[in-house]
Amino acid sequence: MLIAQITDTHIKLPGKLAYKKVDTAAMLERCVQELLALKPQPDLVLLTGDLVDLGRPEEYEHLKSILAPIKQRIVAIPGNHDERAAMRDAFQSGGYLPVDGKFLQFAIDEYPLRIVGLDTLIPGQGGGELCAERLAWLERTLAEKPNAPTLVLMHHPPFVTGIGHMDKIGLEGRDGFAAIMERHGQVELILCGHLHRTIRAQVGGRPALTCPSPAHQVALDIDPDAPSCFRMEPPGFMLHWWNDGRLITHTAVIGDYEGPYPFFDAAGNLID
Repeated sequence: MLIAQITDTHIKLPGKLAYKKVDTAAMLERCVQELLALKPQPDLVLLTGDLVDLGRPEEYEHLKSILAPIKQRIVAIPGNHDERAAMRDAFQSGGYLPVDGKFLQFAIDEYPLRIVGLDTLIPGQGGGELCAERLAWLERTLAEKPNAPTLVLMHHPPFVTGIGHMDKIGLEGRDGFAAIMERHGQVELILCGHLHRTIRAQVGGRPALTCPSPAHQVALDIDPDAPSCFRMEPPGFMLHWWNDGRLITHTAVIGDYEGPYPFFDAAGNLID
C-alpha cells in the first residue's frame, strides 16, 4: 500500500497570497501534478491539517477544486488554521468524518494499515491540544484493534522540535499522548504537519514525523528565541510505503531539477 501525505496547504481565496508572498494555490497545483505523475500511483492521500488559511467555506471550495484531479480517496484532519464546521461540510462526502460531536476524530479500518485521525484544534489559537476527552477517545480506539498496524494522524507534533516560535504554539497534552503510545505497540508511525519541514522524533517508543509543505517552509532555526519566519525552500510531500509488514517513508521534492542521469553506461560500466 502506498500513501501520499500532503500538509499545510494554506489555501486562501482565489487570487490571494499567503503573507503577501506565497501563492499557495499555484504551489498546491504543482504538487497535484507531481502526485499524478507518480508510478505507481498512491492508494490513498492524507491531508494533515492547515488545509486552508482562514477557515472560510470559500477557501475549502477553492481547495477542493485544486484537488479535483486526484481520483484516489482523500482523508483530512484539521489544523489550527482550519474551522471544524466548514471543514466537515467540505469533506462530508468522504464518509469518515463524524457527522456530529465536538471533534473531527475518526478511525478507518478498510486498509492494510488502520488510519486513526486526531483533532488537535483549539479554535482561534495557533497551538493545539489533546484534552482528556480526546485522549480517552484515542485510548479506546486503539484498544479496539490492538493487533492492527496503525497510522496516527495529527496536525501538531507531540514533541518539542527546538524551533522556538513553533514550540510556543505546540501541543498541550503530549505527555498523556506519549503514555498512550507506550501502551499501544501497534502504532507504526505518527504523522504530523504544522512545522512545514521534515522532523523525526520518538514519542512513547513510537516514531513520529512532520511533513514538509508543498508551499513555504518554516525556517530552520534551532533556537528557543527563533523569530517567526518562513523560507521558500524546495517544497515537498511524503510517501509512506507499507510493504511486507514494514513501513518505509520517502520525502518527495516538488520542482524541476536536472536528471535523472544514469550511473552506468550502455555496457554496464560505472561512468567515469
